[in-house]
Amino acid sequence: MPRRAKGARLYLRAARTDAAGNITHASTWVIRDGGRIIGTGCLEHEAGAAEQKLKAYLAEKYEPRRKVQDIESILIADVLSVYVDDCRDRQRNLRTFDKRIARLNAFWGRMCLAAVNGESCRAYQKHRDNKGGARRDLEDLRAAINHHAGQGLHHGVVSVLLPPKGRPRDRWLTRKEAAKLVWACWRYREIQRAHRGPMRGKLIETDKRPLRHLARFILIGLYTGTRASAIASASPVPAIGRSYVDLERGRFYRLQQGAAASNKRQPTVPLPPRLLAHMRRWHGRALIAAHFVEHNGKPVKSVKTAFKHAVTLAKLGAGVSPHTLRHTAATWMMQAGVDMWQAAGYLGMTAETLERVYGHHHPDHLKGAVEAAGRGGRAPVQAKVL
Repeated sequence: MPRRAKGARLYLRAARTDAAGNITHASTWVIRDGGRIIGTGCLEHEAGAAEQKLKAYLAEKYEPRRKVQDIESILIADVLSVYVDDCRDRQRNLRTFDKRIARLNAFWGRMCLAAVNGESCRAYQKHRDNKGGARRDLEDLRAAINHHAGQGLHHGVVSVLLPPKGRPRDRWLTRKEAAKLVWACWRYREIQRAHRGPMRGKLIETDKRPLRHLARFILIGLYTGTRASAIASASPVPAIGRSYVDLERGRFYRLQQGAAASNKRQPTVPLPPRLLAHMRRWHGRALIAAHFVEHNGKPVKSVKTAFKHAVTLAKLGAGVSPHTLRHTAATWMMQAGVDMWQAAGYLGMTAETLERVYGHHHPDHLKGAVEAAGRGGRAPVQAKVL
């Protein structure tokens, strides 16, 4: 009778010694999978870490069956696995995508596809305890199920119930608040505790200006309403993976070179003269090298932590985030009476979204209704002036 394979498992490899009996290699855990031996890098006392390495190995090795099946027999973990294998590389933010998939797999992974219904979706929303976050996660679940069906891998209709959309955020900055935020970043000096000398133990201001890169980020966001990722990758030098600012022609190519267009529209736009003058000065004086938003000479991937600190310094209160700059740019355009279609094209959003979220700031908002009401004639009952 042929011998049955045991599958991947942990094995403690004994310590190795030289001819004199001295230990040359400590005892370590390895993964044995048939004839293969995969090192874990974990010593004998690190059994817990070795278990995690084994789980990761099994997860990476596992491949779901790619054949048509009934929804009663398909695990949602397999549906998510197919989606990750086929679509992960197309995601713009892999870190947040991986986190959403991990949350979905932890809750849904052992359920069959047939278990997806209104009741289970509401249970996930309650489990997630975050209406907006639950909706975004369930959008990924819906996309994974639709992709699985589109590959011809299951029969039957599966519907994902999404929580209703929340109210759009209406927090925007006044020009005074925007100025306070920029100046807070530009003037801020790093504070350190002295370790020697007469000032030992006291907090002192240094000559370091750790938030000046954020001031540049804020100005670009306020002037153009560009999304944070495109601002962070903006460069005066064209290259794959960067959005490009043509300083000679004054145009901002917001879509990163080599990236596929998505529903997050990032059209090429002309730069406002004032911002263009700032950007030319930053580049001409070598205040930046390869990116307009750099810290210690290196590009910045995220400004969330620094932005939160700057909001505290400027005393702007809660609800102000990097995305608030985009809200502010859209609001200022509407307050200035910019044509809806031109503003929508510049910001990279639909005219419907612009009107629904920001339209009430426009001076012509409901103008026709107000004029019509004013022409309505006298009211049936006139109030007496006392």
